[in-house]
This record gives sequence, C-alpha cells and structure tokens, in this order.
Amino acid sequence: MDQPDSQSAAPRLSVIVPAYSEEQRIGPTLRGIEAYLREQSYASEALLIDDGSRDNTVAVARAAWSGDGLRVVQQIPNQGKGAAIRRGMAEARGDWRLFTDADNSTPIEELDKFWPVAERGFDAIIASRALAESQLETRQPFYREMMGRCFNLFVRALAIGGLHDTQCGFKLFSRAAAEAVFPRQKLPGWAFDVECLMIARGLGFRIAEIPVRWINSPATRVSALGASLQMFRDLVRLRRMYGKDGSRFRA
Repeated sequence: MDQPDSQSAAPRLSVIVPAYSEEQRIGPTLRGIEAYLREQSYASEALLIDDGSRDNTVAVARAAWSGDGLRVVQQIPNQGKGAAIRRGMAEARGDWRLFTDADNSTPIEELDKFWPVAERGFDAIIASRALAESQLETRQPFYREMMGRCFNLFVRALAIGGLHDTQCGFKLFSRAAAEAVFPRQKLPGWAFDVECLMIARGLGFRIAEIPVRWINSPATRVSALGASLQMFRDLVRLRRMYGKDGSRFRA
C-alpha cells in the first residue's frame, strides 16, 4: 500500500474510488478526478481501493495519475464493493469523504452541488438519479430502470424511508459520520449503500439527497437479475438487523 505523509494536515476532501478489474475505465476516471481536484482551493487526496483485480487496474491507475495525491490500497482477495468502501473510509484522512464509481457515471464536477448542502449541517449527502431535477444523459436499459425503481420501493418500505435513490454510487460523508457509520457496516456486497444509510439515520446523522447529472456506462459487468435477488435478500436481513430507519440504534 502506498503510505501517506503522516506529518501533513488532514485534507478537506478524500475521494475514494473502489475498483475491481477496471483497467478499461479507471484511467479516464482518475484523470478527470485529478484535473478537478487541482482546480480546487482546498487540500485533497484520492484513494484507489483495488478489490482484488485480475487485470492491470493498479498499473493503469498509477500511470493515469500524473502527480502526488493518489494512494493505492490493494485488498486481496476480492471482497465486494461494500468491503472496499469500508476499507477506503478507514484509510481516508479527509474531513469529508466521497466515494464514487470507477466508471465515472456521476462526473466528479457534480460535487460542487454538495458543498452548500454540507454547509447547512447535513452529515451524509447522496446523489440521486430519481429526482425531478436529475439529468440522465445516457439512460440505463428499460428493464434495469424498472428493476431499480422496484428495488427502491422495497427499500422505502422495508429499510429506510424518504430517499428515492439509495444506489447511485456517489455519496459524501462528514468525518464524524464516516467514522461512526462504516466501522459498523457489515455487508460486503451491493446492498451496503442501504446499510450505511440505515446506520447513519439510526445514529441521528442528517441525510440529504441531491439531483445529479448521470451517464450510464454500458460496459457494466453486473448481472441485473443476480444482483437484484441478492439485494432483496439483503434488505430483509438489514430490516432484521437494524429495524426500519435504523430504529434499533435508538432503542
């Protein structure tokens, strides 16, 4: 693992990118993140969490990042996206910690919309594709959209209410929220988004949902049917673990 400078002050922002065999997409994503961060006035860092890739993801990532500020954490063997995000949140040093997908579906520039919300006292700010103001420049296939909408109905009924899109992979947490939520998060797979939001709400952290610009990546390798069945099973498990809206943290 690349080691940070332990003497440097904590940056304002940590950007966490989980990746599993993403050699085809990780280069442009990291170049875009680096270019964006260089334009900002605040200190930042980026972390690539390589989740046991079987290709040249790490080499491509290091070649794509031209300067300092990228840390590569290799997690072997592959453990799942939830586990990769948990590791990234633990390794991050920023006062705010963003995780974003390796396919750059939500462009990093959308983060500009989050800071005014953070200043209003929210602890977790999540991107949404399901609000009226959301801009879906390239949509998912119809069947994926329908499955996603059905899943979100089950999320609101079983797990956490008031949120329209828990699965968009672009979420910002304050240091306090990240350090309280992610050590408690257990699921390694795709339903981890729901889990971390249930924990956050149960612990009393304020959550805001923000419309974003989103571009579907047609190169996804995720099986819609297989992932959905697992996620439905995980929803039932999460309800038993935490109660609706994380109510067991408040018991």
